[in-house]
Amino acid sequence: MYSKVLLSAALLVCVNAQVSMPPGYAEKYPITSQFSRSVRHPRDIHDFVTWDREMGGGKVFGTLGESDQGLFGKGGYNREFFNDDRGKLTGQAYGTRVLGPGGDSTSYGGRLDWANENAKAAIDLNRQIGGSAGIEASASGVWDLGKNTHLSAGGVVSKEFGHRRPDVGLQAQITHEW
Repeated sequence: MYSKVLLSAALLVCVNAQVSMPPGYAEKYPITSQFSRSVRHPRDIHDFVTWDREMGGGKVFGTLGESDQGLFGKGGYNREFFNDDRGKLTGQAYGTRVLGPGGDSTSYGGRLDWANENAKAAIDLNRQIGGSAGIEASASGVWDLGKNTHLSAGGVVSKEFGHRRPDVGLQAQITHEW
């Protein structure tokens, strides 16, 4: 008997909650949309929120979003150390988190970038939680050898820690404009 009274009271509360609406609710949310057939539309791949804010001489940045592959979050801190006749040096610390049906991943790292009018170089140290750590360094530049002759050269070295040999790539080119 007690359960019938409790069930009746719960049903009455639910019915009353469905009938009463605050003023302006019906205009904002038409009742016809509540009974329409639900069709799943593919989510926009650019369904995300991003922000950046000046803090401590640098900039804090982040992105939160979702796609059919799962949920993701990226965040970090970017700072310019100098920008003068020596060139421009910036540093960045970052992290990412991805939650998906195929598994989750978390990674973090740091990066330094230097550039001047002729050359640029970068070094990136990263680590994946439950995985491996690695480092990648790259450099490239263009120098004038004469009035119409230019040398461009560059290279990259990447090493995943725990493996024996690093991956190395080099390239150089001399161009002459007649």
